[in-house]
Amino acid sequence: MCTISTSLNIKEPRWDQGTFVGRAKHFFTVTDPRNILLSNEQLEKARQIILDYKKGVVTPGLTEDELWRAKYVFDSAFHPDTGEKMLLIGRMSAQVPMNMTITGCMMTFYRTTPAVLFWQWINQSFNAIVNYTNRSGDAPITVNQLGTAYVSATTGAVATALGLNALAKHVSPLIGRFVPFAAVAAANCINIPLMRQRELKHGIPVTDENDNRLGESSKAAQQAITQVVVSRILMASPGMGSFILNLSILLQFPWMSAPIQVGLVGFCLVFATPLCCALFPQKSSMSVSRLEPELQEKIRASHPGVETVYFNKGL
Repeated sequence: MCTISTSLNIKEPRWDQGTFVGRAKHFFTVTDPRNILLSNEQLEKARQIILDYKKGVVTPGLTEDELWRAKYVFDSAFHPDTGEKMLLIGRMSAQVPMNMTITGCMMTFYRTTPAVLFWQWINQSFNAIVNYTNRSGDAPITVNQLGTAYVSATTGAVATALGLNALAKHVSPLIGRFVPFAAVAAANCINIPLMRQRELKHGIPVTDENDNRLGESSKAAQQAITQVVVSRILMASPGMGSFILNLSILLQFPWMSAPIQVGLVGFCLVFATPLCCALFPQKSSMSVSRLEPELQEKIRASHPGVETVYFNKGL
């Protein structure tokens, strides 16, 4: 294949993000679990290819497919706003192996309250890391702010999950089967907003269609976090559904419970993670008329032709 020109727009995904299919193709590539096996050298090589290309420098012999591969390696490991390398276990490509491991432990060590409490804490701590790693915006967060967000998010989510799990003992078995999913959904509703509370207080960057920064908006943060909560809840539903559908098998062969559930959760997450991330565009948008009044005035004064703003919603 021939080397490429510098005219490709690698700031945007390779596929049309205006369609669900295009977003799904994008996120299947970004969340591919194989990405976590890449070495630091491979990540840095991809990063350098992308940084050079953005400056108009094409690596000798580079093909278009290799460029897009480098972009998706870069996107899977580096934060879109800050450019910093993300924590390994917080990357979306780590969702499948991490959730499979945690789920397996939660199913194996569930017989005592201390064990349930410990693994719920591990689960919510992992969720907190994912929520922080995939936050929106580039404003720095102090250690105190991060610590306060972590403690409040994990405590609230664990207490809610344990409370709902306790209710399962007092309802019919049929309803009880859905309680774990309700606990996961409720915990997500608490963990995500609390880990990203700085965005709700101070706003996230909004831009015009040419990526010119127009200000920070809490309204945009509210929309971004709401969309992420919905995606995460639906992301968990196939795994919970597989648990309900396979109860008869697990009751007949209890020793197969953990391996069957871990396998099912992993299989479901391979598809659920990218498909649920694709429900909403990562580069979300909002009408200027829905922003805070003072930001509306600022934008209309400095950029009178702008009717829509854009922002990274996070994952």
